[in-house]
Amino acid sequence: MRVAIAAPLAGLFDYLPPVAAAQDGLIPGVRLLVPFGRGRRVGILVETAADSDQDAARLKSVIAQLDPLPVLAAADLSLIRWAADYYRQPLGEALFSALPVRLRRPDAPLEEGVPGLRATAAGCALDLAELGRAVGQRRILEILRAAPAGLATGVLKAQLGPATAPLKVLRERGLIEPCRVLPAECDAPAIPDPTGPDLNPEQAQAVAAVQGAGTGFTPFLLDGVTGSGKTEVYIRLIQDVIAAGRQALVLVPEIGLTPQLRRRLERRLPGPHAVLHSALPEAERERAWHSAAAGRATLVLGTRSACFVPLPRLGLIIVDEEHDASLKQQDGFRYSARDLAVRRAQQVGCPVILGSATPSLETLHNARAGRYRRLRLSTRAGGAAAPAIALLDIRGQAMSAGLSPRLREQVELHTAAGNQVLLFLNRRGYAPVLTCHDCGWVGACPHCDARLTLHLRLQRLWCHHCGWFQPLPSTCPDCRSSDLRRLGLGTERLEEELRELFPHLSLARIDRDSTRRKGELDRLLTLIRQGEVQLLLGTQMLAKGHDFPGVTLVGILDLDQSLYAADFRAPERTAQLIVQVAGRAGRAQRPGRVVLQTRHPEHPLLKSLITSGYPGFAELALAEREAAGLPPYAHLALLRADAPDAQVPMAFLHQARALAMALLVDQPGLRVQVSSPVPAPMERRAGRYRAQLLLECARRPGLQTLLAAWVAQLRSIPRNGGLRWSLDVDPQDLT
Repeated sequence: MRVAIAAPLAGLFDYLPPVAAAQDGLIPGVRLLVPFGRGRRVGILVETAADSDQDAARLKSVIAQLDPLPVLAAADLSLIRWAADYYRQPLGEALFSALPVRLRRPDAPLEEGVPGLRATAAGCALDLAELGRAVGQRRILEILRAAPAGLATGVLKAQLGPATAPLKVLRERGLIEPCRVLPAECDAPAIPDPTGPDLNPEQAQAVAAVQGAGTGFTPFLLDGVTGSGKTEVYIRLIQDVIAAGRQALVLVPEIGLTPQLRRRLERRLPGPHAVLHSALPEAERERAWHSAAAGRATLVLGTRSACFVPLPRLGLIIVDEEHDASLKQQDGFRYSARDLAVRRAQQVGCPVILGSATPSLETLHNARAGRYRRLRLSTRAGGAAAPAIALLDIRGQAMSAGLSPRLREQVELHTAAGNQVLLFLNRRGYAPVLTCHDCGWVGACPHCDARLTLHLRLQRLWCHHCGWFQPLPSTCPDCRSSDLRRLGLGTERLEEELRELFPHLSLARIDRDSTRRKGELDRLLTLIRQGEVQLLLGTQMLAKGHDFPGVTLVGILDLDQSLYAADFRAPERTAQLIVQVAGRAGRAQRPGRVVLQTRHPEHPLLKSLITSGYPGFAELALAEREAAGLPPYAHLALLRADAPDAQVPMAFLHQARALAMALLVDQPGLRVQVSSPVPAPMERRAGRYRAQLLLECARRPGLQTLLAAWVAQLRSIPRNGGLRWSLDVDPQDLT
């Protein structure tokens, strides 16, 4: 038996079957409890084999089989094995990252459903007249007899009110008994309007194109401007899939996008639905996972890890906001949920739709090459006009609360007309710098090459990179001066200054700090949609997926720093962010306007966006990438290393480069470029020094061939001096 263990070790581990196990029950995909080192570990059976390359006398027996049936089906194992091979990750770590947290431990799966009660055989056969004047007992039995599968305890109590005594008597007499009830099946959401609004011609053409492609694998790019009705296209296609008895998977990049989308889908689509993301309680996530894996959930909505959830009747995959970098896992098992969604659709044989108003350059390149079918939604649904975007040169302007005089006038004008205004600043906290005016001291993180951000409400200086914080000092730690100055604007400070500048306007701030409390984001979004907030202030949490019909003015306050970032993807991400934020304006019948404040109005990126929109920018950016030999015209892998001593990761990377160059001498046809090791852009983070080594190849197979041999050699290098290393295939972040 070959078993995968959740450990940073390559390969599988051979074991003998458990003594008492039936051989036909040992199916790949079941969890096993196995001896490992001096302890015990949970493993997943991957293969059964008649022999082993290990000494049979040294093989240990499996302690126990934890599941009667596999938790991962053959198709799930195949997908995860492919992903582990492609991203060069240990199979055990990849497999266990696809499971709910409890199933990574030797725990039994949670009982499905919620606690409930049902009538026993004796209770069903009883002549109710025998209960005499026990009206409460009779009523309970009548209700439970009408629900043979049982009723959730909460539902029963809602119908009966306080009924502790009669319930106790009926249990003691053996007339009712506890059970588990599946609430999603018993209480499937109503469908008040399954038809929805009429489709415009472009929406109808998109739906027809996907339907016409049949049920086999076809990848689509749904390239639709913000507000063009992409979600309505998704809903129509999911309706067809559910009607055919199959399941749909919808992936979104961020948790904050799930509540609004969930409500919209539940209003239109038959359930039960399963929602999966890390903010849900552990038990709720596991039960949703089981509902999907058992085939009961007609629709699964989740963030990137949901790309692995077992779906035995999968008929459609949708990746919304496919361009978003959050779809790439940045630690541990580093995978792209978007790319795995395409691979999964290919393996299963079903359509996959990648939707975005600002498609990634990789996806646009695939569409241009004919690998994806491109569907366009060029106009906003319902006749809404696209917002006008204007650059506002703020050089030499008198700024107040981050706003130029012209933008302040616009805020007053739009709010006076009964509209809402959204102000965007992608920097949370009160101020990015705290400094001493007398000696020049600057608050810096002792563990990172980064300054500490001031969070005034919490009275803390906080590092946004490693999470370290300290109390806000009352005097300078160096010279004891009390003249400490706050430099720069964060959303917390901007909120304070905006309230002083516009005391007559209601204001809501939405960022990671203001929405930490459970339910707070949903509450604020509800207030905004109800029109109870006139001024919206936020970070990129507000930039995507949200529909604010009352917003007619969007002010983008400061994106200049991103125009000159070192990462070659920075211009693409900046353009996407600008377009996504701008798309919040004018989504109903009221015309929208976008004002982008900048000190660099002549920048080519900004000029191309204004004159040609995102399509024009993308064409220019693709031409630049092709000339420079960068993705999507090349394929990258980034080897990262870190240690407490700066010399350790550099020494490891020099050794790694030498190994790669030796392999290329033997296989010169691979044509892989191996850079010299360099410190990371932020060299010190969380007390560890970081360095990296970049590999580049024009052909993906050539890069993968080298990686297969190279990673095996890297794993044989001793990890001295606290060294840690990781390989990132198709990296989305070079910092």
